[in-house]
Amino acid sequence: MIGVFDSGVGGLTVLKDIHKKLPDYSTIYLGDNAHSPFGTKTHDEITEYTWAGVQWLFDQGCYLVILACNSASAQALRTIQQTKLSEYPGRRVLGVIRPTVELLAKKYEQIGVLATPATVCSEAYVHELKKINQAVRIEQHSCPAWVEVVESGSSNTEVANSIIQKDIDQLLSQSSELEAVLLGCTHYPVLFNQIREVLPKNIALYAQGELVALSLIDYLKRHSEIEEKLEKTSLRQYFTTGEITEVEKAASQIAGLSPNFQKVDLN
Repeated sequence: MIGVFDSGVGGLTVLKDIHKKLPDYSTIYLGDNAHSPFGTKTHDEITEYTWAGVQWLFDQGCYLVILACNSASAQALRTIQQTKLSEYPGRRVLGVIRPTVELLAKKYEQIGVLATPATVCSEAYVHELKKINQAVRIEQHSCPAWVEVVESGSSNTEVANSIIQKDIDQLLSQSSELEAVLLGCTHYPVLFNQIREVLPKNIALYAQGELVALSLIDYLKRHSEIEEKLEKTSLRQYFTTGEITEVEKAASQIAGLSPNFQKVDLN
């Protein structure tokens, strides 16, 4: 099984692309909606919630877990990989930041990143982009209201448009030479068209889903010891720590999916 963990339902935008690229692989999705959003929480809180979710997915039979949450990838991934995984030999946890930056750092030298406060504060994108291209210049801007706009189903409102316009204006005020902007949160693709409308046409706009899915294909080719353990019956399972009715409604609005979620308690 491939496990996909997110703070809410934004990770479904990544899961959709994984299903498109790897349709035979069985997946379990876990959204920790009870603690959403992660982007305004501390490092220790994010690590605690993320590790609880990862452990639960391991216990369901997942040998590989994708953190389809930038805040979790930025704040918790390294701690989990370095201090926690020894408890689960033969299991792997991957984030979404590294796969995303590999393309951008090779193609552009002026990049804007829109993300949650936790991701921006971690400077994970700055560090990863610089590893690949020292010459790259990065402008980050945190958008603390965007996740709540998406999770509450308010994305197609004038209030949302106003919030988006304000944040884009602030990012553009930091640099007039941006070549590309990355949506550094898996919730943000829901707002892609609205962002595209207010972003100058000469600036490329990137979401993460397809980049992560393509990177996963490459990872599995290079790690047969993990790939051969993964179930390939196209089973799809969805779990949440939140209220099922609200989560299923948000899943439909955010990812155009109609999955049947089951409730789980990670405490």
